[in-house]
Amino acid sequence: MPLLHGVSLRALLAGAAVAHLSSSSIVRASPCAPAPPLRLRAFASYSASEPPPPPPSSSPSTSRVLASAAAACDCEKGAKPAICTADELHYAPVPGTEWRLALWRYRPPPEAPKRNHPLMLLSGVATNAVGFDLSPGASFARHMSMQGFDTWIVELRGAGLSTRGSELAAASTKSDTSSNSDKFLGLMELPQTSAIYDQISQLSQRLVKILGEGQQNVSPRLFGWQERLSTTIEDLQKQLELIVSYDWDFDHYLEEDVPAAIDYIKQQSVPKDGKLVAIGHSMGGILLYAMISKCGFEGADPELAAIVTLASSVDYTTSNSSLKLFVPLADPAEMLRVPAVPLGTLLSTTYPMSSRAPYILSLLRSQISAKDMMDPELLSKLVLNNFCTVPAKVLLQLATAFRDGGLRNRTGTFFFKEHLQKIKVPVLALAGDEDLICPPEAVYETVKLIPQHLVTYKVFGEPEGPHYAHYDLVGGRKAVHEVYPCIIEFLSQHDDVSS
Repeated sequence: MPLLHGVSLRALLAGAAVAHLSSSSIVRASPCAPAPPLRLRAFASYSASEPPPPPPSSSPSTSRVLASAAAACDCEKGAKPAICTADELHYAPVPGTEWRLALWRYRPPPEAPKRNHPLMLLSGVATNAVGFDLSPGASFARHMSMQGFDTWIVELRGAGLSTRGSELAAASTKSDTSSNSDKFLGLMELPQTSAIYDQISQLSQRLVKILGEGQQNVSPRLFGWQERLSTTIEDLQKQLELIVSYDWDFDHYLEEDVPAAIDYIKQQSVPKDGKLVAIGHSMGGILLYAMISKCGFEGADPELAAIVTLASSVDYTTSNSSLKLFVPLADPAEMLRVPAVPLGTLLSTTYPMSSRAPYILSLLRSQISAKDMMDPELLSKLVLNNFCTVPAKVLLQLATAFRDGGLRNRTGTFFFKEHLQKIKVPVLALAGDEDLICPPEAVYETVKLIPQHLVTYKVFGEPEGPHYAHYDLVGGRKAVHEVYPCIIEFLSQHDDVSS
C-alpha cells in the first residue's frame, strides 16, 4: 500500500474528525465522567489575561480551549493548569506582539543555599517545559531549585502554554460539536489549508525516503494514521486554525522572546546586579551562544553572569550529526512554502511503532536517549508530550548551521561564530558521547572559538558505559549524579555579585 498522498490524507482526516467529534458528545455526556488528560501542545491556549465570556448555556461539548483559558485566568489567583507542575505559572508579554510567554517558576525552599542570580532554562527546538520537569523523580528544574536557584523555564512563542491574543479570541467563537465538525471539514477544503496538507504529505514522503535509504521492507504503517489519528484530531483541528500564522524564525526568539523573558524574570527575582544565569539545551544553548555573540560584537552587557550549554553548537559543518540527513528537506520546505511542521502530532501518532523493528522510526529512540538511560515510561512521556509545532522559517534558519560559516541571522549578514572570541561571559559546554544529533565534535567546533579562560568543556560518557545521547544530559538516569553536580559547581563559582 503506498503512502497517503494529500487528497487521501484529507479524506482520512475528514472521516476521523466526524467519528471523533460525533463520539465525543457521547463520551462527555455524563457529568461524572472524568475529563481526558490534557496533552501539552504548541497551540495550547492558556493565558493570564481575562478569558472570553462563556457561552450562555454550559454543554458537555464546550471547547477545551475555553476551559484552558479559564484555567489560565485562575493562575493569577494561585491556581494553574494540571499540566504545569511548577510552583507558579507566569506570563511575560512580548513587546510589539500579541504573544505572552509562559514561564514555569520553581521557588527554592527556605533551607536551600542562598543564591544571587535567578536561573533561566531554555529548551530545544519544537519543545516545551516538560523536558525540564518530566516527573517528580526526574525534574532538572526542581533539582536546581532545591539547590537554591530561583528557577524559570521559558516556553518560547508557539510552545507549550505560551499564547497570543488571536488564539484566545478564536477560542471564544467555538460553538457546539456539530458546528465544530462542519468548521473542521470546511477548513480542510480551503485552498490554503488544502495546500498545506498536500505539502506536509509530500515532505513526509520525502522524510521516509531519506530515513529509509538503504533499508528494505519499510512498512506503510509507519505513519499509522488509521489506528491513531482519531486520538489526536482535536490537536490537528486547533493546529489547522493556527498553523497558517506560524511565521516566525530563530531571530524572533533571539531578539524578542528571550529579552522579554529576561526582563520579566529580573522584575520578579530582582537580582542585585541585574543579571541571570542560564542553561540551554540544544536550540536553547544555541540561543545563548547567539545572544552572547551579538553582545560581544556590540560591546553590550548580555545580562548573564554565566551560561551552560547542553548539546549545542552554532557550527555543525565538521561533525557527523544525524541532522545532516534532514538538511535536504530545507529546500523543499522553502519551495513548497510549508508554514510549519506539526512535529508533536506526527510523533504522538507514530511513536508507538518506533520500537518495533524494522520500522525506520526505531531510530528515534537512539536520537533521544542512549540504551538503558531512561525509563521506558518516561521516554514515552517525553516523546508524546514534549514536542510542538515548529515553523519552517525556524528550521530553515537553523539549517544554516550546517553550511560554511555556521549559523547566521535571517538576512545572512551576521555569522554568530565570528564574534564568540569577543564574549565576556563564562561558559560551561557539555556534550554526550553518543549524541547523534549534536556530537562532541560539533560542540567543540563552537567551544574552540571562545577565549580559553572563559570556557569549560566536558564530554559525558564512558567507553564501557553509561553513554549519553541528546536528551540524557538533562533527563538520563545518571545525570543527577554526574551531570547536575558539574553544572551546580560551575554556576556556584560564578554566582558572586560583581561590585
